[in-house]
Amino acid sequence: MAMTMTQKILARHADMEHIEAGDFIEINLDGVLGNDITTPVAIDILKERNIEKIGAADKTILVMDHFIPNKDIKSAMNCQRVRNFAASQGIDKYYDVGDMGIEHCLLPEKGLVVSGDAVIGADSHTCTYGALGAFSTGVGSTDMAAAMARGKTWLRVPEAIRFELKGKLNKYVSGKDVILGIIGDIGVDGALYQSMEFGGEGMKNLSMADRFTIANMAIEAGAKNGIFEVDEVTMDYQNARGVRIPKIYKADKGAMYARTIEIDLGKMEPLIAFPHLPSNTKRFGEFDPVILDQVVIGSCTNGRLEDLRKAAGIMKGKKAAKGTRTIIIPGTQQIYLDALREGLIEIFIEAGAIVSTPTCGPCLGGYMGILAKGEKALSTTNRNFVGRMGHPESELYLSSPEVAAASAIRGRISHPKELM
Repeated sequence: MAMTMTQKILARHADMEHIEAGDFIEINLDGVLGNDITTPVAIDILKERNIEKIGAADKTILVMDHFIPNKDIKSAMNCQRVRNFAASQGIDKYYDVGDMGIEHCLLPEKGLVVSGDAVIGADSHTCTYGALGAFSTGVGSTDMAAAMARGKTWLRVPEAIRFELKGKLNKYVSGKDVILGIIGDIGVDGALYQSMEFGGEGMKNLSMADRFTIANMAIEAGAKNGIFEVDEVTMDYQNARGVRIPKIYKADKGAMYARTIEIDLGKMEPLIAFPHLPSNTKRFGEFDPVILDQVVIGSCTNGRLEDLRKAAGIMKGKKAAKGTRTIIIPGTQQIYLDALREGLIEIFIEAGAIVSTPTCGPCLGGYMGILAKGEKALSTTNRNFVGRMGHPESELYLSSPEVAAASAIRGRISHPKELM
């Protein structure tokens, strides 16, 4: 029987010729990811099981990114534990202050994940790597601990939704608007434990940054994973890194999908996710003015160089509105350096924004931009749940970098064309 792209990757990693949706399988992993919040819990679990030496140190990737540089004593102690654990276990892929980045920007950048891989991570947005044509999904710290110990994990094979892309995005429309539009249409559980598989002739018109953003937010539709077919755009990105040889899998002709959804990229438009769900999307013209106290541009969703270029293009020569705190967070040290060399950092600072070291920071209400009671923020991050960025009585809105940049200048949620 024909298999989807995800099923073919999983079958290979399970050493099986054929699998079907609903099967329970054990797979060999290419990568096991943890960060400064989830890894200490996994370390405790290993200790409880009296596992002194893990068996998959070569597959383990530890990225200190949520509270880095450390914001308080607890975060410093967590990082110290992980640092010591990495040294004692001989884990080479350990990234800390100076060479770290937001994990889901860092791993693709360094070529640590390639097409055809099977990767799990103790972070829900591990699904980002599906942009490369890899199977990647988030797990809990217990599963992470087991995977570090054995290099394997178990799962139920997901059924799939096929997203057939056609056309080309218009000006001021990006991958963020595509995924917000999908989530707005199908809901936060519209792809529950399913694989969101993207293909079609329109895919060639999406940049890697667009694809990473879309795959990153597959979890916000409840998906097990998001994954893109591999094409020249994907291969050009990976060949520039040249760490490992990708393995390309294509869905079989006649593969079974729970449903197929056609997306005309040319009909997409800038969207805003209103509090308190990513599915609560609205188009411009459908809402009253929203005055902003803060704008955040960055995160694992939209902290790549292309995102910063788009934001800088809108903010160049302008000033952020008085009373609207504007925070820019490059996804990695390399992205920060590239943005610096291109003059983007200067544009942001001259516009009255601050530029942070790479960090997850405000996205999870950690630091570098916490909201007070009653404040409103627009962010390029991926979640806008109650209290996600601070006080439970604050409000968080989600958008693309272009809309966020224009909104920072005007001090209210604004379409970029309002500045032209």
